[in-house]
Amino acid sequence: MGASNDETSVRSRANEQAEGAITGAVGAKQELKEAYTQGKRNFEIFCLSTFFMLMTVVVGHLAWYWRLANPALVVTSIFGGILTADFLSGLVHWLCDSYGSINMPVFGKAFIRSFREHHVDPTAITRHDVIECNADSCMTVLPFLGFMCQNFLMYDQDVIHERYHLFIFMSWLAFFIAFTNQFHKWSHTYGDIPKWVEILQDYQIILPKRHHKVHHIAPHATYFCITTGWLNHPLEVIGFWTAVEALIFKTTGYRAREDDLSWANKAK
Repeated sequence: MGASNDETSVRSRANEQAEGAITGAVGAKQELKEAYTQGKRNFEIFCLSTFFMLMTVVVGHLAWYWRLANPALVVTSIFGGILTADFLSGLVHWLCDSYGSINMPVFGKAFIRSFREHHVDPTAITRHDVIECNADSCMTVLPFLGFMCQNFLMYDQDVIHERYHLFIFMSWLAFFIAFTNQFHKWSHTYGDIPKWVEILQDYQIILPKRHHKVHHIAPHATYFCITTGWLNHPLEVIGFWTAVEALIFKTTGYRAREDDLSWANKAK
């Protein structure tokens, strides 16, 4: 009889712990989801609209001034733009994963929130529409696009041809940065994606699913590059992120991913 009561007590505590874990996970997800405000949404619409307007101008002028005087330099510019985009995606991802909190003024809810939500609920990104998914990334490249538009509108043909390979580099850099989150979203999406996206993933022209899974192994401390993922292995081999984190801790006392871990614990 006593053993039976003990069993019942153990089961009851286990059920309470399970219910508490579910409640905590749901609560953390809901709190992060609700931090997405209408003001943020309006700003995203503005950024995305401006991006497509400026990108149209850039692509139009690149086509107008097109000439293939140096094919090797064109290929190098394209490859360099994509590689730089991959590194910058890793840098921003690492910074926002590792430092800051959603309680920071302006920046916290506008940018950090989505990174915390992603580790608490990795599939949330698959439910984000085109605007929520891509606007932040598109916003970051507006200065690049603005610079190119200024050049196209202010300078003559000789100057444009002189700087043409720089514009090729910047346009591919801008495009791949702008759609990094879309590539990231597809790396979490199963079943309902176009065949051509799967082909791009298979050849690692954009971030593959299996490759990105490495990042989602707790404590999310590696494989931060999410545009193509080309640089993840080389950066891991040389211990790049670990070295930078150690330097920051030594000079400032800030430990990486403390806020991210607190949200993970809240969701348990």
